[in-house]
Amino acid sequence: MTISFTTAQRLPANTAVVAHGINSDKLNSLPKGLNPAELKKLGFKGELGQVQILPSGNKLIAAVGLGESNEISPTRLRNAAAALARAARRHSSVATDLVSKSNLETTQAIHSVVEGMALSLYKFDYKSSSTKNKEDESLKKVVLAGSTSSSANSAISKATAVVEGVVLARDLVNEPGGSLTPQVFARKVTRMAKEKELTAKVMDEAAIKKAGLGGLLGVNRGSDNPPRFVELTYRPKGKAKATLALVGKGITFDSGGLSIKPWQGMSEMKTDMGGAAAVTGAMSALSSLAPKIRVKGYLPMTDNMLGGDATRPGDVLKIRNGKTIEVINTDAEGRLILADALSLASETKPDAIVDLATLTGACMVALGSDIAGLMGKNEAFLNQVEKAAEDAGEKVWQLPLPDEYRDLYKSPIADMKNISAGGYGGAITAGLILSEFVAEGIPWAHLDIAGPARADKDNAEIVEGGTGFGVRTLIKLIQSFESPKSE
Repeated sequence: MTISFTTAQRLPANTAVVAHGINSDKLNSLPKGLNPAELKKLGFKGELGQVQILPSGNKLIAAVGLGESNEISPTRLRNAAAALARAARRHSSVATDLVSKSNLETTQAIHSVVEGMALSLYKFDYKSSSTKNKEDESLKKVVLAGSTSSSANSAISKATAVVEGVVLARDLVNEPGGSLTPQVFARKVTRMAKEKELTAKVMDEAAIKKAGLGGLLGVNRGSDNPPRFVELTYRPKGKAKATLALVGKGITFDSGGLSIKPWQGMSEMKTDMGGAAAVTGAMSALSSLAPKIRVKGYLPMTDNMLGGDATRPGDVLKIRNGKTIEVINTDAEGRLILADALSLASETKPDAIVDLATLTGACMVALGSDIAGLMGKNEAFLNQVEKAAEDAGEKVWQLPLPDEYRDLYKSPIADMKNISAGGYGGAITAGLILSEFVAEGIPWAHLDIAGPARADKDNAEIVEGGTGFGVRTLIKLIQSFESPKSE
């Protein structure tokens, strides 16, 4: 992370910009240096996201809109911090009282401000030095006024670990598919694991064949790049109170296979490993956050291409747990590699499993581009995931998994087809297909992140491109996880 955050009791005078949080219902009670009449003349009303920077002697002073004082929430504070960072990005340093002005608990407020400011200034590009705008990235230091307690400084460290996890996920998602091959992806993950004191096990193509991962091998048949399967493990100090398994879809580029996609939007298919990136990013933060549970990550990696021996529509694949799938559409490939990963995760009998995948366009049709679909088994666990997402500021919406829809993917020659008949209910039937590979009795949640894994424009802490969606939700879930009772 390129920005450093420190604490101070009061706003220091030796920063380039001093920024005050301003509530829209308190415009007549402003800090020294801010004139209500002047701000009003400039159109500043204290609304959320408004930032007005003014000269004040030999420095600059900023008014940052927080909206109504009784409406402050972690998400709204994060949005205000992001607006400040964008407005002040050309200045070297900022001191702000956003934490103390928020009325939130101090550590919670610090998390929101650090996430909002740091993530909103994220950048990924391959531009040459001659075309980069050097003025766009000079903010290096932020001072958070209000508390210098050990808990406040610890909150900065923990928030920084979360930010770095999101940045890692964004970097992976934004990397072109031609350079982030399965082998390269696996190496990046294992390098991170070594740095963050995680255990990593990598299966090459021979090991994948020996393990009977027929879904992963089937999707990989059209590729010149061999597949990889990475298992990550975080072990807490002392006895783990539970085990949570995380599964992430790792399609490094999705052409659709022989059921080839149209050219429009195909360049975005480098983002089809957003689920595996989210798991990687979340697990990268665990050694810093030190949760008391064991966490296992399962990352199947391949691209989906059209080589001479590519899987054909009508082929039948045998998954790790012995079930067979007739491939009707080779562009419904994510569920094939997740089937193997969910089967492997189930064999270790974790207390719960959550998978993340940019799985279906149907989920985007249902929920739009900002909301992930949540499905699964065990309502208590689904409630935990929903609460974690809410606390993280990431939007999810629960969808049903009705048993009567299972008839939609029946096959006359295999245990199931890989898509539903008729084309409707695509997100739900994909979830039902995944459920076939989760062992009975294991609480399981599926997050279809096809929409929010990528953004078309900047918004608050989100930057155009890969968003790292799911990292913060997973971290919140890991930190608060309680083993759900069987239903």
